[in-house]
Amino acid sequence: MILHPAIIALLLSSGLMSILVVYASWYGFRIVRKWDLGSGSSAQLELERRTYLISTILAYVFGFQLFSLFLYVYTADSLCTLFTGAMCAAGTLNVNGYGYPVLIFKLVNFLLAGFWLIVNYADNRGYDYPLIRFKYFFLIGLAPLLVEETVLQTRYFLGLHANIITSCCGTLFSSTGPSVASDLSSFPAPAMKIAFVCSMSAVITSGIVFMWKGKGSYLLAAASAAALLVSLASLLSFIGPYIYELPTHHCPFCLLQKEYTYVGYPLYFALLSGTVTGMGTGLLTPFRKRSSLAGVVPGLQKKLAAISVFSFALFTLIIMYRLATSNLVM
Repeated sequence: MILHPAIIALLLSSGLMSILVVYASWYGFRIVRKWDLGSGSSAQLELERRTYLISTILAYVFGFQLFSLFLYVYTADSLCTLFTGAMCAAGTLNVNGYGYPVLIFKLVNFLLAGFWLIVNYADNRGYDYPLIRFKYFFLIGLAPLLVEETVLQTRYFLGLHANIITSCCGTLFSSTGPSVASDLSSFPAPAMKIAFVCSMSAVITSGIVFMWKGKGSYLLAAASAAALLVSLASLLSFIGPYIYELPTHHCPFCLLQKEYTYVGYPLYFALLSGTVTGMGTGLLTPFRKRSSLAGVVPGLQKKLAAISVFSFALFTLIIMYRLATSNLVM
């Protein structure tokens, strides 16, 4: 099973990314301690050359980190036929105790990698590298999470054995089960519908206001984080059952299958894109006063806000269409 092409790609890429991130963090530590743009010493010149190389490498590393979340879930879904009891990625991830922790790490690292890419993009447009210490502090904190993800992912794939009996998504996401997912699935649909509409309205409105007036970046960031949490809970509570047209089916992974037109991929991509760019808008606000970024950050923030609004609007429209065309009445 370890010879599955997608598993090999995930293991090799994760191992390589961890090595590169650790290498970059070592130089990042030197940059944080010794960076002095006003110095013409040989050590400073070496750091400047290194930061060009490291920034380029990390841009590709974190770009693949964003993609690896979807590849991981796709791989788990494609392997479900090999395990007794599994019907989708939910059962495959439950084969051993590492599947879901890896998914959580990948989700968290997706968000953090997106934030780093935004900060790096802004820093590269300042003539004096105004965010270089901040982004390498960020990198040093992010590196252990990426390494831990690689370790857990390796243990997960090495622990996959075809003779293991696992649970199906109907059991894992049942509204009567003892897990957190079951608790979310049991949330009353009417209340969650109201929460979903309010969260989407808040994040889209705050994004439009920011694009118009250039104010409220922290509100947009908070609304984006809240929209992510409410949306994930809503997918379990009422959105999934409407798409499946089955009131007892709450699985968030079956949305990724052909039977449901792979609707989960655009849904999750739009949701995560909106969250990263919306929260990234607030992340850049403290740097608006830097002289070299005064003409860069406001425009970049408006572009991020526009992407966030578009992503959340797309997410909402897809769900509204699927609910409107569903034959389920709840």
